[in-house]
Amino acid sequence: MSKRQYVVFTLLINGIIPWVLYVWLSEYMSGIAALSIATTVPLIDNLVHLIKHRKFDAFGSLMLFTFIFTLALVALGGSEKVLLIRESMITGAVGLIFLVSLLFQQPIMFHLAKRFIGNPDFAGNWKYAYFRYVMRLMTLVWGIILFLEAAVRTFMVFQLTTAQFLALSNLVLYGFIGAAIAWTVIFRKHSARRLDEIKRNA
Repeated sequence: MSKRQYVVFTLLINGIIPWVLYVWLSEYMSGIAALSIATTVPLIDNLVHLIKHRKFDAFGSLMLFTFIFTLALVALGGSEKVLLIRESMITGAVGLIFLVSLLFQQPIMFHLAKRFIGNPDFAGNWKYAYFRYVMRLMTLVWGIILFLEAAVRTFMVFQLTTAQFLALSNLVLYGFIGAAIAWTVIFRKHSARRLDEIKRNA
């Protein structure tokens, strides 16, 4: 399986298929039941990866967490305001995971990048101090942006009417995520050139 096929397969199994399955099953059963079934797809993928590689897959585990957290929020029910901030709570929780991972030896961005880049030499870059700085900075920036996005949209829930929130919510979401992606693309190109220079000098 090529690198591109592997990335597409990962996104299908852990993201698109569970979502499609949830939308389809929601027509025939309760949201909790549909979400519970959809959650089994990334769960099975994680178990297969664990058995095969003797370790958890970072991306699959992150996707599984979001589905389980969503399931917990759906089960709690609540007022209209609570329903509106569910998505923000998930985004905020993921952002918090990014920030907490900075306390560990290797932040979550390193594991996510290793999963999708597919370069066997990628992990070896960890021995370079600059590479470690890049992985930690990218993790920090994404964690802050995701957490801020959740905070802003949660604030909007309690300051705007439901109609106003629904009209502006996606603009805020895509604005934050778009900014994070744009910064990542630019910074990655710069840091890749810098890392190549460090390798040559070494």
